Formats: sequence, structure tokens, C-alpha cells
Amino acid sequence: MADSALTSLNTATVKQQWNLRQCIDGCVRHGIQGIAPWRDILHAMGVDEAARAIKDSGLRVTGLCRGGMFPGATPAQRQANLDDNRKAVDEAVALNAECLVLVVGGLPDGSKDIAAARGQVRDGIAYLLEYARSCNMPLAIEPLHPMYAADRACVNTMAHANDLCDELGPGLGIAVDVYHLWWDPDLEQQIKRAGRERLLAFHVCDWLVPTQDLLLDRGMMGDGIIDIPLIRSWMEKQGYHGLIEVEIFSAGNWWKREADEVLKVMKQRIREAV
Repeated sequence: MADSALTSLNTATVKQQWNLRQCIDGCVRHGIQGIAPWRDILHAMGVDEAARAIKDSGLRVTGLCRGGMFPGATPAQRQANLDDNRKAVDEAVALNAECLVLVVGGLPDGSKDIAAARGQVRDGIAYLLEYARSCNMPLAIEPLHPMYAADRACVNTMAHANDLCDELGPGLGIAVDVYHLWWDPDLEQQIKRAGRERLLAFHVCDWLVPTQDLLLDRGMMGDGIIDIPLIRSWMEKQGYHGLIEVEIFSAGNWWKREADEVLKVMKQRIREAV
């Protein structure tokens, strides 16, 4: 099983309990080496203050969540999305993040044209990538489960993400989240295709059966049906030895518990179930 010293906390895991300052302090208190803030709580703390606090704590920033959401119904909306993404790159640089995670976006309001949405995603990433390269900030496409294709991300497989990486070139990689990709019969081959250079992040949680809510009912590792150690072995075989980021949306369970308990269980399950 995995070494609990390799744990990173995605702040969504305790988003109902802690602000960013509390997340930083909690990671230090529990011996967790990494943190992945979401931009809302980053902005609430202030980027400069957060950057100083994280640096002083010695934490690695395994990713900033999130850039993306490229499609828009009008040129003005698309440009506003691009402008916000450039800001996200700047914030990731300020935090010395290992990557900016891209949740690419789904269909614009009123549209049924998923091919056009994917074209907007491709064009948006290409535009952003030029700026991100100038800042030396890797971009990590996070393919989301197909249930989110309409509203959150129309890149739903590693194969699609790898295709974009092939087309757009260096500086672009993939964030592998087991919740979104465990079902894919081509997953092992696509992890191999990605190789070490593209494997920028590894996110874990579990898929509960039955799932009560498709967004807010993720499980703690070991409580569901994903063979997480198998997927981790595929990642490590390709040379991924980065931190393991725990990202759990759990309105009915883990968000209702004391955050210190959540972090304690998290580290235990990294040892036992990852």
C-alpha cells in the first residue's frame, strides 16, 4: 500500500469545516506534505498571504483547482473565461504550484453541440498554454466522468486528454482522478501512453454503491468499489512518484465530521486502501 507521507489534501475534502489557513495548519499538524487549494478559498485568504503561509509551512502545492471552463455562448463570454484562466496561471505561479488543474467546461448555455464545445476547449487550452509556458506553469487536463459532460467537462477520457496533449505539445499534461476514470477499459493503456512527463497529478477517493448524489457523495478510499492500488501501480510503473491528492466531496458524511478526524482517517486509508 501507499506511504501516508505522500498524502496531499485537496481542500474540497474539508471545505465545509475549514478555511485555507485552517487547512494549512491542519496539514502541518497531521504531517501531511501537500495541499491543493481551490481558488475560492484562496481568494478569501488572499493570494499573497496564502503564498507566504504555504511557503512558511513547507507544504508542496500539488495543484491549484481550478482553471478551465473555456466554452461560452458568446465571444465576450469566451474571452472572459480566457482572462480568468490567465489569472489562474498567475495564482498558480504565486503559490509555486506543481500544476494548474483544468476542468475544461461543458456545453455553453442553450447549446446541444458537444463537438463545438470540445472545439472551444481545444482553442482555449491552446491560447492559455502559450501564456502558461512563458510562466513555466504546467497545465493538467482533468478528464471527468461522462455524467459531467454537459455542465462541467466535455473531456471525459484519458484518450481524449492524450489526444489534446499530442496536438498541443509540451507544457500540457493530465490529472488522473480515480473517481472519474476507474470505469474506463482503456485506462491502463492510456496511462502508459501518457508516460511520466504527462502524469502531473493523481487524485483519489472512492465510488460508493449506491451513490446518493453524483457530485456530493464521494467515498473515503476503501469504502467503495475502485481498485485504487491497481491504478496507483499503473501510475508508478510509468514513473509517477508524486504526492497522492485526496479529493472528497461528501455532503452527507465527511463534510459533517470534525476536520481533524477526516485528516486522520485520510492518512490511515492512504496506507490501507491506496
